Amino acid sequence: MTHPIIQQTLAEHAAAIAAIDCLSPHITEAATWIGVALREGHKLLICGNGGSAADAQHLAAELTGRFETERRAYPAIALTTDSSALTAIGNDYGFDRVFSRQVEALGQPGDLLLVISTSGNSANLVTATETAQARGVRVIGLLGRDGGALGHSVDLPLVVGVSRTARIQEAHLVILHLLCTLLEAET
Repeated sequence: MTHPIIQQTLAEHAAAIAAIDCLSPHITEAATWIGVALREGHKLLICGNGGSAADAQHLAAELTGRFETERRAYPAIALTTDSSALTAIGNDYGFDRVFSRQVEALGQPGDLLLVISTSGNSANLVTATETAQARGVRVIGLLGRDGGALGHSVDLPLVVGVSRTARIQEAHLVILHLLCTLLEAET
């Protein structure tokens, strides 16, 4: 007999994954935005905190390497990986600016920023979004719960409307893989 915790977890997971279906048009739109930007010589900047930082790195690796199909390398940068930059910026400007400072340095009009947050309320992602938009960089938000503050400020919110952080992260990973699949289908 399956343990009740396993049954509950799998039921929550299934509900979170099922919630992705209603996001299908927005996921397709996000993939289109990313594909157009990459084809036009622009880059994708990606950031998040904690598990979302790991997701940012995962996506950057799938795009600069490959997901499932041989294709050219895509310019994608996880703003979470440079420990010297993160600690210098955090020390000199505060943690709220660790991503916005990098967006200021690297973001150009036509680039995209993907912010990943299970709560949608991370101050450093809100600040990065504001900096990006001021620089002509559109922002896609991969968010959870009700989207939080980012749900109202990003240009294209993809909100997984469940409450458990782990289930949101699981759905985010599926969405990231869907974006990769859609991008590789265009090449």
